[in-house]
Amino acid sequence: MKYFFLSILSILVVSCNTAQTAKVSKKTRVDYANSITADELKTMLYTFASDEMQGRMTGEKGQKLAAEYLRNFYQDNGIASPIEKNNYYQTIPAEYFSRMSKPKSSENVVAFIEGSEKPDEIIVLSAHYDHVGMKEDGTIYNGADDDGSGTVALLEIAEAFQQAVKDGNGPKRSILFLHVTAEEIGLYGSRYYTENPLFPLENTVANLNTDMIGRIDPDKKDNPEYIYLIGSDKLSQDLHDLSEMVNEKYINLELDYKYNAENDPNRFYYRSDHYNFAKNNIPVIFYFNGTHEDYHKPTDTADKIEYDLLTKRTKLIFQTAWEVANRDDRITADKLEGNGK
Repeated sequence: MKYFFLSILSILVVSCNTAQTAKVSKKTRVDYANSITADELKTMLYTFASDEMQGRMTGEKGQKLAAEYLRNFYQDNGIASPIEKNNYYQTIPAEYFSRMSKPKSSENVVAFIEGSEKPDEIIVLSAHYDHVGMKEDGTIYNGADDDGSGTVALLEIAEAFQQAVKDGNGPKRSILFLHVTAEEIGLYGSRYYTENPLFPLENTVANLNTDMIGRIDPDKKDNPEYIYLIGSDKLSQDLHDLSEMVNEKYINLELDYKYNAENDPNRFYYRSDHYNFAKNNIPVIFYFNGTHEDYHKPTDTADKIEYDLLTKRTKLIFQTAWEVANRDDRITADKLEGNGK
């Protein structure tokens, strides 16, 4: 009788383990998207855009502390570096920053999830983590929206993809998480990366760039469920159509192309880090909430972020990246190909 009960117990244990394994394997992209939460984004941003970071001016102490914060996040979450073990910094020498009167070296921060089926095809998710620092009187420009919001969005997206990897549902293509420095002084970090890529640019499928996604444009106060998209159709109709499909199926924000117009006087298409990829004929999407009264002011602080909206926008970027990473066919610059270039 004793052996009978032991046998039954063994069967039950195996059955439970099998059921748990089956449950994990049935997780969907929506489950991973839902791991992106307002509470986690808020907790990270209150630290990342705190006074301790001193406005994250390129080459200064605060920017170095911010870089350490990003590196520690990736290490703690078991997300590898594409450079070498425990080295998440793509160092940029001081002399590269020609616009600075007293330049100092800086670094892009990079992390990498290798694709399970097409590891040589790379999707770059980018956001700049620098800001404009602080004045001599000690006034700190925290840059919570610009671009703390995009920075913590990338961290949450990386964590969601890493959970998928742990569950055996990792992306088919590889994903490079690229936190660039020196955007505020002339897009230097992204330019340095494209001039010194860790992976060949011809293997780079697309760049999804996130720069300010935590606030509401005053012109949108009556319809805050939106995001401005810039560049999605400049090089690839395929990427644009994919983006529209993903939003309609999973998120349902208003995708506003106001700043995508060729005659946009703001010229935002040329003013964030995606442009250094676009000029190398890599399809891009720039996610942007527009400017507001606190843009480049010391009042751009974490308490003014719309965290539920930031979460929804972050989920859109995750779902778009998931689609690009896992679809059968690679995104291409089909508008260039259509012109015979």
